[in-house]
Amino acid sequence: MSKAVLDINDKPTAGQLVTLSFQHMFAMFGSTILVPQLVGLSPAIALLTSGIATIIFLLITQFKVPAYLGSSFAFIAPILAVGGLENGASVNPGNAMMGAMAVGVVYGIVSLLIWTTGYKWLMRLLPPIVVAPVIIVIGLGLSGTAVDMAMNVNGVYSFKHFSAALVTLFAAIIFNVYFKNILSTMPILLGLIVGYVYSAIIGIVDFTPVSQAKMFALPDFLIPGVDYEFKITSTILLAMVPIVIVTISEHIGHQLVLGKVVNRNYIKDPGLNRSLLGDGLGTFVSAFIGGPPKTTYGENIGVLAITRVFSVYVIFGAAVLAILFSFLGKAMALIQTIPTAVLGGISILLFGIIASSGLRMLVENNIDFGNNRNMVIASVILVVGIGGASLRLFDELFTIEGMALAAIVGVILNLVLPGRPRQENELEE
Repeated sequence: MSKAVLDINDKPTAGQLVTLSFQHMFAMFGSTILVPQLVGLSPAIALLTSGIATIIFLLITQFKVPAYLGSSFAFIAPILAVGGLENGASVNPGNAMMGAMAVGVVYGIVSLLIWTTGYKWLMRLLPPIVVAPVIIVIGLGLSGTAVDMAMNVNGVYSFKHFSAALVTLFAAIIFNVYFKNILSTMPILLGLIVGYVYSAIIGIVDFTPVSQAKMFALPDFLIPGVDYEFKITSTILLAMVPIVIVTISEHIGHQLVLGKVVNRNYIKDPGLNRSLLGDGLGTFVSAFIGGPPKTTYGENIGVLAITRVFSVYVIFGAAVLAILFSFLGKAMALIQTIPTAVLGGISILLFGIIASSGLRMLVENNIDFGNNRNMVIASVILVVGIGGASLRLFDELFTIEGMALAAIVGVILNLVLPGRPRQENELEE
């Protein structure tokens, strides 16, 4: 393993700090602003809360884990389900915020359990045969939305808009496949930029919001009890909370890979309980002021692996820059003028990658589909999730559907079906 340019606690010079922090923030920028664009929330508040959540995470993990927290793609469908979307804006954003706060609380509970009882029970509860198909459901369940955004304008096919989507898609693919340096870690951002420029050339970008925006502006905060009623329902809980089955597994995976990159064992020090708590508290605070749920980012690990810059000071600097950028009114208005077709084009790649990562998990864990037990669990999860099955009881007072239902059914099947392997994949000691 090559030597670190800047190790965890190394302090960069002022010039290095600014340069490297900008580099790191822009690698996370595309994904962080894409989620709110897709679900009708504010990109500015998403950027602000990603910086705040990252700082919270660094504090909770005692500045030992160089991880950046951005908007979570796993919650796109649940947010759309509880919040709705009309003319590019969330209809009931308060529902999504309440659900995200509940997710943060669940993270805290799981963190407490891990602190008191260890983590092996969690690995038995969430083996790859459950988590991987749910990840596939997340990606494929959103595929129709991505294609519709790419091709149609108000439900009508438009070749001009579809061409913008294809230019965006192929630009992102080229940056992802053919570039091996820092550019390969930010295909979403670069794809959006290329697609946006092309869209401006063919005349489908409306710059009016940019001209009307102030140079500096406060992000659009959403405060419970002020902007919406502080009320949580079973529908919100059942739509949002089960997705932690995937996001907690994603978090563990990121901690393992990050540990290999920087040659540390983060499961032991500062501990999985601390990193999960940092992730959950970051999500809770984000939702409390109007931001989407947060997650540790794979792009972050890619940047660290390429640059060999592991310094938490750089991660902290990137978080501060994200917070500052969120107050640039003109820049945030420019983001909101990104055509739907461009978002659709990048989503085709992104949602496909999410589904493919589920397939990769199955392959990497040598899941045997000659085993009927594995075949049954995966099959039921996929059809229930992608088919949009819904369980409604007590005059629809209790409703759970789609990927949330698929995740719960998968966990139950894994626990009750005979033949569950005694040796589950454990975290590395």
